[in-house]
Amino acid sequence: MTSRLSPGDPRLATRLRRELEGEVYVDPFTLGRYSTDASFYQIEPLGVVLPRTEEDVVRTIQIATEEDLPVLPRGAGTSQAGQAVGRALIVDTSKYLTRWTDFDRETRTITVEPGVVLDHLNAFLAPHGLWFPVDVATSAQATLGGMAGNNSAGARSLRYGLMVDNVRSIDAVLADGARRTFGQEPGDLDRLSQSDSAYRELVQRIRTVYMEERDELMRRVPTVLRHVAGYNLHRVSLDGHNMAHLLVGSEGTLGFFTSISLSLAPLPRHRVLGVCHFGSLRDAMDAVQHIVTLQPTAVELVDRTLLDLAGENPMFRRALSRFVSGEPAALLLVEFAGDQPEKLETRLQELDLVLPSGGAATVVHAVDPRAQAEIWSVRKAGLNIVMSMRGDRKPVSFIEDCAVPLEHLAEYTSRLTDIFHKYGTSGTFYAHASVGCLHVRPALNLKSERDITHMRRIADEAHALVREFKGSHSGEHGDGLVRSEFLEPMLGPRIARAFATVKEAFDPAGRFNPGKIVRAPRMDDRTIFRYGPDYGWAPVPRAFDWSDWNGWHGAVEMCNNNGACRKRSSGVMCPSYRVTGDEVHVTRGRANTLRLALTGQLGHTAITSDEMYETMELCVSCKACRTECPMGVDMARMKIEFLRLYYDKRRVPLRTRLVAHLPRYAPWAAKLPKLFNLRDRVPGLARVSELALGLSAKRRLPAWRRDAFRDPSANGEPAPVVLFVDTFNRYYEPENVHAAIAVLRHLGHRIAVASPRSGGRPLCCGRTYLNAGFIREARAEAKRVLSALEPHLERGGTIVGLEPSCLLTFRDELNALVPGTAAKRLGERALLFEEFLATTPAPIELQHGPPLPVDRLLVHGHCHQKAFGAMDAVRTVLEWIPHLRVEQIESSCCGMAGSFGYEARHQDVSMAMGELSLFPAVRAAGGRTWIVADGTSCRRQIEDGTGRESHHVAQILSRALGLGGTASEEQEGDTRSGT
Repeated sequence: MTSRLSPGDPRLATRLRRELEGEVYVDPFTLGRYSTDASFYQIEPLGVVLPRTEEDVVRTIQIATEEDLPVLPRGAGTSQAGQAVGRALIVDTSKYLTRWTDFDRETRTITVEPGVVLDHLNAFLAPHGLWFPVDVATSAQATLGGMAGNNSAGARSLRYGLMVDNVRSIDAVLADGARRTFGQEPGDLDRLSQSDSAYRELVQRIRTVYMEERDELMRRVPTVLRHVAGYNLHRVSLDGHNMAHLLVGSEGTLGFFTSISLSLAPLPRHRVLGVCHFGSLRDAMDAVQHIVTLQPTAVELVDRTLLDLAGENPMFRRALSRFVSGEPAALLLVEFAGDQPEKLETRLQELDLVLPSGGAATVVHAVDPRAQAEIWSVRKAGLNIVMSMRGDRKPVSFIEDCAVPLEHLAEYTSRLTDIFHKYGTSGTFYAHASVGCLHVRPALNLKSERDITHMRRIADEAHALVREFKGSHSGEHGDGLVRSEFLEPMLGPRIARAFATVKEAFDPAGRFNPGKIVRAPRMDDRTIFRYGPDYGWAPVPRAFDWSDWNGWHGAVEMCNNNGACRKRSSGVMCPSYRVTGDEVHVTRGRANTLRLALTGQLGHTAITSDEMYETMELCVSCKACRTECPMGVDMARMKIEFLRLYYDKRRVPLRTRLVAHLPRYAPWAAKLPKLFNLRDRVPGLARVSELALGLSAKRRLPAWRRDAFRDPSANGEPAPVVLFVDTFNRYYEPENVHAAIAVLRHLGHRIAVASPRSGGRPLCCGRTYLNAGFIREARAEAKRVLSALEPHLERGGTIVGLEPSCLLTFRDELNALVPGTAAKRLGERALLFEEFLATTPAPIELQHGPPLPVDRLLVHGHCHQKAFGAMDAVRTVLEWIPHLRVEQIESSCCGMAGSFGYEARHQDVSMAMGELSLFPAVRAAGGRTWIVADGTSCRRQIEDGTGRESHHVAQILSRALGLGGTASEEQEGDTRSGT
C-alpha cells in the first residue's frame, strides 16, 4: 500500500499526539534510528509511536486506517531478516508494554504484554522454579512479542520446541481495529462464537484454505524440527486447532499482538555440559546424529572462526582459556539437564562412547554452574562475535537459518563450503547442530556490486542444496525481507498462493508490515540496503588515530544493530538506556545516528547539530560497550571525537572549560583552598553556580585540600615501581596516595613518583580534556607523560596508578592520541594499584595485623575497571585480609561519571543510575560493612546518594597492615574540608 503521507509529516504527528497517551516522533533523527534492525536493510519509517497502553495501540491502528498508513509492530528491533523495518508507522512496544499478569504456578501459565523481555520474565519466574524455555541467544533484549512474531527458537528447542509450541493464546488487534482472542477453539463452528460472526467467518475461511491445501502442505512442508517459513498453515486442523498458532511466526503481518498467554516449564535442577573438540567441521557435523541418541537438551556448534574472533575480545578470552583445549576446528557444546545429577554425569561419560572413532580428541566436562555460564556466554554472543570482523567484508545473514536432516548435516556443510569457495569467500558456522539448523554467514562486502551478485548466486545454490536434502530455508529467524522472496521456489506456487489468501483474510488492505511473507521485494534490492547505491562518507577530519578500525567509519559501522546494549539485567552497558528506555540513549541508537550523520543522510550539518549533541549527551563514557558489546563498539571514544567537532563550531560553555582545565589551575586552588571552597560554604553561592555555570546546587563539589600531595622531587630517579598520582587523588584525597605509598614500601617495593622531567605542573593523564573533546590539549598532556615516564620504562619500570579513569587512559586512548611504540609500551606497563599487587604473593603480615572493625567489604567497581577486566584483581587483594567476606555489587555505572553528575541538567538521570542497583545495595549494607570504591567519582556519588562513605583499596590494605586508619577515622575535620 502507498501512504498519502511522507516520512516525518507534521500533520501525522499532530494528530497522533492529540489522540494518544504515548510518545510520538517524526523527526529525521528518530526516523533514522528506527530505519534499521539487525539485518542489512534500511528503510525510513513514516513515524514512530511508543504506546503506553493497549488503547494506544487500538487508536493508532484506527488512525492508520483513516490516514491509509501501513503499521509495523516492533519490539527490540533485533530482527535478522528485516522484519522490523519498513515504510510504515512503527509502533515500538518495548518501553511501556512490559507487564505480565495471570501468573499461575500450578498450571504453569502466564500472560505477557508484547514488550516484556525474556530475561526479565525468567528472572521473575526463577524463584517459583519455572522458566519460559524458548531460550534465544538474545534473551537479554528479545521481547516476547518479537519472539512470537518470528516463531523464535533457542538452543534447547530439541527438548522444548519452538515458540509456537509454547504459546497458548494471543490477544490481537486486527486491521479493522477489532480486538480478538485467538486460542484453542471448539470443533463446532456454530459454537465458536454466537456473538461474533466476523470472527467465525475468519476462522471458517482459514479452515477452508487448509482443507484445500492439506495434501500439498503434507507434500511440500519440510519435516525438520526447525521450519518457520511463511504462515503456520500446516498446523491448522479441524478438531481442537489453535488459531494462535497461525499468528505465531506471522511477523506482524496479520494482527498486532497486545498480550500473549504462555506455557511455562519447570526449571531443571541440574545441568552438565560436555565440550567436544573436533579436528574438522565435517567430523563435528557427522557426530551430531549420534550424540542426540543420548537425549541431550542442546547440542550447539562453535566453529574455528568464532573461536578466533572471540579470542580477540577481552570479555571472552578468559572463558575460552578454561574450556578450549588446543586449536580445534570445531566444538560441540552438549548439555544434559534433569533432577538427578548422577544420571547427568553418566551421560557425560557416554559422550565418548557414542562419538565416531577418530571424531573428538577431547571432551571437556563442565559441571560447575559458573563454568557452564561462561561457556554459554561465548555461544550466546556468537552472532555478534562473528560480526566483530573488521573491515568492509563481514559475515552476512541471508542463508542464516537453513535446516537439514541430521543425516545430511555433514555433507550439507561440506558442499556449502565449496559454494563459498567458488565465489571467493568463506563462512562461519555455529549454533543449533542438534536440530540441523546452523547459522551460516559467508563474508561479503555489501558495498560491492560484485559481492551482492555473489550473494544472490550463493542464495540460489544454497537453497537448491536445502531442497535436495528436504530441509527448510527458514529455520529460526523468520522470513522478513531476506527470505520471503524464496517462499514460492522453496514451497511451491500453491502454498505461496495460500499464504496470500491467509493475508487477505486477516488484512485485506495490506496494512500490517507490508512486504513480509507475501508480496515481498527482491532480497538483493540495493535501494533498501543499509549501504545503498549512493552510500558514502563525508570528508570529516579526525583527530584520533582510527587505523585499527580501518577509519572512524569502520568503527561506527561495527554496530550491527543486534541490540546487546539494550540489556538491563546484567553488566554495565548501557546505563543511560537503563534509565530512560529510549532508543536514542542506547549505544546502538548513538552509533546509527553517527553513521547517518557522517554519511550525509541527516543533512550536511547534522554531525555538529544540536540534535546530534542531544543524541550523545547522556553517554557517560563508561566504556562498557568497548567490552560488553561483542563487536567492541567504543562509543566513549566516538563521543570524544564528536565533541571535538561540535565545539569547533561553537563557543565552549564556561562549565566545560572549567572542568577540562582543572589540572592547569589545581596547583593554585590547593594554595588557596578557602577561596576555592567558598561555593559550598557561603549560603546561596551553590544556587548562583547553578544559574551561572549549570552545576547542580544539590551537589557539594569536591573540597580542595591545603595538604594536597606534592611530589617528593622535581624528577624522581628511575625505580621498578613508578606511582602515577592523578589530579583527583592528589588534590582531593591525598590520604589515598599516602596509603598506597605506605603499602608498596611496606611490601618491599622501591618506588618513584612520576614527575615532569623539567619540573613545573604535575603530570596529568588528560582525562578531563578528553571528556570535553579537547583532543589537542589531551595530546599535549600525553606527550608530557610519555616524556616523563620514558626513562622509567626504558629500565623496565611498571607504572602504577590509583584512579581507574586516569591510569586506564594509558591502556586505551593514549595510543590513539600519540600512536607509536612509546605509547604502546606505556599501555603494556600501566597497572592499577590492585592489579600490580595481585601479581605478587599475599603478604604474610596480613595474618598478624590488627583486626578490622568490620565483617564484610562491599565492592563497587568503577566502569573502566570492569571494562578492562580489573575487578578480579580488586577481589584478589581484598581477600588477602583474613576473616572478611568480600562481595561485589552487581551494578552498572554509579551515575557520577566524572563531572556528568555535577551538572544540573543531568542530576536526575545521574541519581536514577545510582538507584538502579548501587544505592539499594549500599543502603542495605549493615554497620559492620565497609564500602569499597576505587573511583573518585564513584565515592562522591555513593556519599551523595546514600550518606555512606566509601574507601579506596589502598586505604583498606593500609589499615589491614597496621599502617594507618581509613579516611573516615583519621582524615576528618580541617584536613578534609580544605581549611
